[in-house]
Amino acid sequence: MDPPKTSKVFLISASDRINGIETLLNQFNIDTFTDSTVAIKANYNSADPFPATTHIDTLRTLVQSLNEQKPREITLAERSGMGTTFKVLERMMVLHLSKKLGFRVIDLDEILPQGWEYIPPNGLHWKRGFKIARLFREADKVIQTCCLKTHRYGGHFTMSLKNSVGLIAKQLRGESYNYMGELHSSPYQRLMIGEINKFYPVHIIVMDATEGFSNGGPESGTLIRPNLLLASNDRVAMDAVGVAILRHYGSTLDVMRGSIFNQDQIARAAELGVGIATASGVHLVSLDEGSTGIRNEIQKILNS
Repeated sequence: MDPPKTSKVFLISASDRINGIETLLNQFNIDTFTDSTVAIKANYNSADPFPATTHIDTLRTLVQSLNEQKPREITLAERSGMGTTFKVLERMMVLHLSKKLGFRVIDLDEILPQGWEYIPPNGLHWKRGFKIARLFREADKVIQTCCLKTHRYGGHFTMSLKNSVGLIAKQLRGESYNYMGELHSSPYQRLMIGEINKFYPVHIIVMDATEGFSNGGPESGTLIRPNLLLASNDRVAMDAVGVAILRHYGSTLDVMRGSIFNQDQIARAAELGVGIATASGVHLVSLDEGSTGIRNEIQKILNS
């Protein structure tokens, strides 16, 4: 696929999370979600509070805004890497919210083999390829909501691109091979993360950067408070801006080192056409005065 020549990333201050998310969504043609099947990939890798996981108010506002468009069905699907998925979703109040707002929740640890689609290893760093949840390949619309965090287990950072790890299989029923074991032990881990993103679309990404982790992660770390909400339809652009925000606050050596577009996750995803290929093509758009100052700082970091 050919990468876009330019990609917009919208920013707004998070003084009012609900209004901010609604304003961000209005930058996209969400009226096209009418009568569509919508798949949501949030960030519930563990049962730790925000910013380790998606804030429940972020998920609530997102689903409520989508419900106004009268989609055919909304489904949130998740596989938690640090804990039992069902228990994580229960503890984080996702199951309670689903009953209240009428969206479906799928525990990807429990789906049958036919719920996965095999991606062969051709041209990838995955030795045996991997299995991706069919839901995200077949839905009319895909929405992702991610957090702003570093990752101390080899990912370097975990935002939009790495959030995709939670929609591929760890180990299928009746099979002994552990795909996550391969990922986390591979010297190509970050390239493999970028590669997952080639095989499913994303129509809107919302990053809740009200708070984040500039060190540590994914479940705990050094807390920063950018007080920002961001949205884009480009995972590469979103992560590039996220890395720039981390650099603004000071982060790990791995995050601070070199060109942002030479970061392995970003470079590999851009190479595969997942998103924008250069920093000069990222257009930051401030939607309020509260985000204008940091927008200029982020743009300088992106361009440096």
